[in-house]
Amino acid sequence: MDTNSGRSVWSNRAWAAARLGGAAGGAAALGAGAVWVGGAAYFARRVVTPDRRKPNDQEIRAVRVGEIDLAITPDSTVPGRYGLWIGAGDDTHVRIGDVLSVDEAAGTVTRELIGVDFGELVVGPARWDQYFFGETPQRSLGLPTTDVLVRSDIGDLPAWLVPAAGESTRWAITVHGRGARRLEGLRAVPTLHAAGYTTLVPAYRNDEEAPPGPDGRYNLGLSEWRDIEAAMRFAIDHGAREIDLVGWSMGGAIILQLLDRSELAGRVTKIVLDGPVVSWSEVLLHHARLNRVPRPIGRLGTSLLGRRSARRFVGVHEPIDVAVTDWVNRAEELRTPMLLIHSRDDEFVPVESSRALAAARPDLIRYEEWEHARHCKEWNVDPERWERVVREFIS
Repeated sequence: MDTNSGRSVWSNRAWAAARLGGAAGGAAALGAGAVWVGGAAYFARRVVTPDRRKPNDQEIRAVRVGEIDLAITPDSTVPGRYGLWIGAGDDTHVRIGDVLSVDEAAGTVTRELIGVDFGELVVGPARWDQYFFGETPQRSLGLPTTDVLVRSDIGDLPAWLVPAAGESTRWAITVHGRGARRLEGLRAVPTLHAAGYTTLVPAYRNDEEAPPGPDGRYNLGLSEWRDIEAAMRFAIDHGAREIDLVGWSMGGAIILQLLDRSELAGRVTKIVLDGPVVSWSEVLLHHARLNRVPRPIGRLGTSLLGRRSARRFVGVHEPIDVAVTDWVNRAEELRTPMLLIHSRDDEFVPVESSRALAAARPDLIRYEEWEHARHCKEWNVDPERWERVVREFIS
């Protein structure tokens, strides 16, 4: 499950293997067992394997002044403002606005065309960009920006530094999700800047623009937190006295691990989590159910991630203990004030875990629930509300 692009980690091959395991159970115990383990291992490996290049998932059918026609897809019909990437690489970026009309018979949705940031807008395949902004903070937001490097244990990580308008010791660090880009954090930067923060927007291990971890795999927050700790050290070295962390999807899991493991956890003042993974076991079981994978295979795949004996089988350097990512069960350990934002129709990180976490710690957590925003699109659907609740929380 790519928690940011809205695509499952399961390919047809994985589904076939997992379903074959379920069908073969009564036929040949040994053979079925091997297939079940193979399907579970494939599932586990896909969860932690970075996707280097997203496929085209949209079709531009027509362009007019101020309007763009897209084929109807689950993303293209969601309200709000978004972006589109066009071309084999990142040749063209377009910003689009809300839905103007839907023609079910033609299979077409018409949306507002806000503008072309760069490149050439042409009819044909495109990739959905839920981050809306497609360039640096300087070019996208008009805010002075410096490219800096954050030194982590795996090497130098690129980051954008957006200084406060005046002297400030308040810093914020954004943490994007699995398979996402630094661009995900730009939606928060104007609100943080207006509140007087200096903002750091870093990459972390296994991003396309960053060094890989020891195994080149995602560790679901259990190693990535070190890179955000390194970003905190950078902030402290440059004058930060208060640090807020803002994370989306797996970025939330990374922040929670930092609060649990880092010696700098006490320097974090507040955290803002949007569509966060607060229990990886629930997220993985959710995707097994979505894809009609037998429940035992889903559970076995999760178990394999945490077994030292299965490291090579799964392809990880160190075991990934999914149990320590369950913050519903660990809610009493939390100490940092939290704003928790989640959409009730989130299709990739179920909202129930966030609801349960907020209910367990009403003394610490402000919970804001959206609808019709799917995964991590709350800002896109209602930017005024998102910016208001974040501004109120951090003020």
